Amino acid sequence: MGRGTYEVVSAGRSLGVEADTALACRWDEIAPHLPGVLPGALGPSAGPGAALLPGGVSKGDARRLLNAHLHLLHLACGTLCLHAVALWFPADGRVVVLLGGHGAGKSLVALALVRRGWRVLAGDVALVDLSDPDRRPRVLGGTAAFLARRGPTLRWFPDLALPPPGGDRVDLGHLPGLREAPLVAAGPVAVAAVVDVDGDPAAGAGAVEVLDAHTAATVWWRASGHLLERVLDDSPVVLRQFEDGLAASHRQDRVRALAGSLPLHAVWGAPDVIAGRVEDLASTSTPHQAMEVR
Repeated sequence: MGRGTYEVVSAGRSLGVEADTALACRWDEIAPHLPGVLPGALGPSAGPGAALLPGGVSKGDARRLLNAHLHLLHLACGTLCLHAVALWFPADGRVVVLLGGHGAGKSLVALALVRRGWRVLAGDVALVDLSDPDRRPRVLGGTAAFLARRGPTLRWFPDLALPPPGGDRVDLGHLPGLREAPLVAAGPVAVAAVVDVDGDPAAGAGAVEVLDAHTAATVWWRASGHLLERVLDDSPVVLRQFEDGLAASHRQDRVRALAGSLPLHAVWGAPDVIAGRVEDLASTSTPHQAMEVR
């Protein structure tokens, strides 16, 4: 198997990658899980590869290693790779960011917002930029894959046409109206919310609270380290070690800036109830600029 040097472009930023030529064959499966990477062929790089993928690396580990390098690439530019779903409202450009751990219901709330006219910007990892201290945090795009758990999705949205059974997690990117092309980018964030879907379909009006500064910063910190908190299948390499002390300090500064500039709400209830609460919060936020299209 030969080796090659490739260019991965994420939100307009370039990462040189040295890898087996098999990477190009797997690219259509890997690219949707890399934030800010548009669909299309993997192009050759004119310069050396900053990211080195070992020979024989599995598809899953190739994705995890590339994401660790993208974490550093974007962090150096003042952008956080957040474990979050981001959506925008085409009529006026409002953007919301939904946070929460695995299974919290981010995808369910996003589906409820899609039915209210919102469109997905990031399905699992959102690029939130804080490089300009005079502007609100902005979403530069995110991962194209939109994964959801089959059981809860059918429970709350029994009318959805899901792909044939083949595992608990399904990619809902095929759903009409989920996102639009070309991808929209560079939107200021109107509302950020940690969501928690109540397990009872008869859940009432839900609740909203604003997290205190310390708790909010902790939530942002955990979400911003998501791409490093992975165990490789076939290697003893610890992805956390990619981020040295200086980079971690820089990320902490960005996290504190984010917590200080954008209130973080906690919202719980049924998916549609949470979607309504988030939409109401977005409607009362500070006016913001129209979205840019790339």
